[in-house]
Amino acid sequence: MTKAAFSVRAFGYYMLVLGVVLVLAPNQLLGLSFMPPTNEVWIRVAGVLVLNIGVYYIYAAKCEATDFFAASVYTRILVFVAFAAFAALGLAKPMLVLFGAVDLLGGLWTLRALKSAA
Repeated sequence: MTKAAFSVRAFGYYMLVLGVVLVLAPNQLLGLSFMPPTNEVWIRVAGVLVLNIGVYYIYAAKCEATDFFAASVYTRILVFVAFAAFAALGLAKPMLVLFGAVDLLGGLWTLRALKSAA
């Protein structure tokens, strides 16, 4: 397994865990993140989507899908930018930026791995 595939697989497992937590215990995660609890179904819907994306990452890593790896760098950076913008505009708590930072760091890890392999 290449370093880029390893970084994508690790991020995929992070997404799986996050997705499961968002589906099964969203308010515990929100509480740890200093965000208000919710009874809205949307947090669980987002959890299902996050879980599915995690599965895509794990399978892409297994297949050494380098084009997917490259695309994921851009999308994970975009997540950070979007979450930071939401916080800056007062649409979300600043803690959301930390979740975006995980995406940013994961994307940069994959980018570095892709460049080292080239």
